[in-house]
Amino acid sequence: MPAKPWCQREGLALLTDLYELTMVAGFWKERRADQRVCFEYFFRRLPPNAGFAVAAGLGPFLQYLENLRFSDEDIAYLDTLGLFDEAFLGYLRGFSPSLTVRAAPEGSLVFPYEPIVQVEGRILEAQLVETALLNTLNYQTLIATKAARICLAAEGEPVMEFGLRRAHGPDGGLSGSRAAYVGGCASTSNVLAGKIYDIPVSGTHAHSWVMSFPSELEAFRAFARNYPDRCVLLVDTYDTLRSGVPNAITAFKELHANGHKTRPAIRLDSGDLAKLSKLAHGMMTESGLTNPLIVASNDLDEDLIADLKRQGAKINAWGVGTHLITSGDCPALSGVYKLVAVADGETWRPRIKISSNIDKATDPGRKHPVRFFDSLGHPVGDVLYTNGEPISRTGDIEGRRRSDPHIRARILHAARGEDLFETYVERGERKIAQPPLADIRERAQRGIASLPDEFKRLRNPEIYRVMLSESVGRGKAELLENPDLA
Repeated sequence: MPAKPWCQREGLALLTDLYELTMVAGFWKERRADQRVCFEYFFRRLPPNAGFAVAAGLGPFLQYLENLRFSDEDIAYLDTLGLFDEAFLGYLRGFSPSLTVRAAPEGSLVFPYEPIVQVEGRILEAQLVETALLNTLNYQTLIATKAARICLAAEGEPVMEFGLRRAHGPDGGLSGSRAAYVGGCASTSNVLAGKIYDIPVSGTHAHSWVMSFPSELEAFRAFARNYPDRCVLLVDTYDTLRSGVPNAITAFKELHANGHKTRPAIRLDSGDLAKLSKLAHGMMTESGLTNPLIVASNDLDEDLIADLKRQGAKINAWGVGTHLITSGDCPALSGVYKLVAVADGETWRPRIKISSNIDKATDPGRKHPVRFFDSLGHPVGDVLYTNGEPISRTGDIEGRRRSDPHIRARILHAARGEDLFETYVERGERKIAQPPLADIRERAQRGIASLPDEFKRLRNPEIYRVMLSESVGRGKAELLENPDLA
């Protein structure tokens, strides 16, 4: 059978927290299962020092939704828990979701507190999918964002994702490779991810290859002989400058003498990468090997890459593993899934969660995010409108602060406004096919290129503006003062 990502497999209905199922059963027994509701997914905080995030994971979530069914084995297991009666379990046997899903396309730049995915439909269905949605989008958005920052630090030079062996399990490896490619990585070492997602794969050899031969030079010659057109030699097994680089030079010169036009390429995996790269580059060019490719690895992240750049390192490709696939400085994205509206006939009544921490108070109502751009095509701010609310798309855009909706705010001199949401599923029917992953990656690259530099700094980036419309702001202010109005 062809390899499939987890989201295309059947039997995943139990990939959920128990409380989702107890609530679903409660809604069904209380005859509230058909109550129409709207949930929104958003995150509260960006990863440390990030000025933006790259939305990722929507495609796998939608594939999960298409395959969401309860098998006989699922029903039998649920029966053993002693929580659910036979009538409810019988209902689950015929379960098939009919939700409507609107979302920002994968690869979009997204910011705190704005809805990224909107799920609308029967409360029983909308509640059930919460855990899978959060699991999928939180992790992949986190990794895509980390990859984007690393690629920014690399300043256009290729970043190869090498994280599979340090990933959090097999699916962490697959989902992480997918997300890293969305965020801008040029390739992955993960061969299964290459097969499933059509990501370019790359790799060299390990120290064990060199150590298994009688000499380093014999190891290099053998590797060059077997892979003359994709030969990258790891030069730090014994002594980088005294043996590794000289032996690599010999191997590449022999390749060239035999008619191969191979680009000389080495990988540095330890030591002072800045110093070694400069010395290795000098040795290779002085020997007549022009335009050498020098790949660096060894616990790299965006900060170390930026430091190496500042030191003038002669590195022109980067292999990044652990700190990318695990998002070493931020183990989780603070994404949440909140009820924002309940249908009363044809009218939608907004709902709000109120907290003593004002930043955790949700923005009520079914919202429609719009991104505004200046005359140069740079995004300058997003506004959350009520669904169906009239929208001005040029000029000065009036609104309210989302953290203090009594205070007015505005975006000045907008040249155009673009809707962020597209409708992917309508009442259970898929409306937009899954695009190729390369197209999603390209969307992310276009978005990052359009973002002003102040939002792309590796430290203390500018804070992107997300406002409420006048209507949403007034409604939130009223509900904060009198939540019984909801």
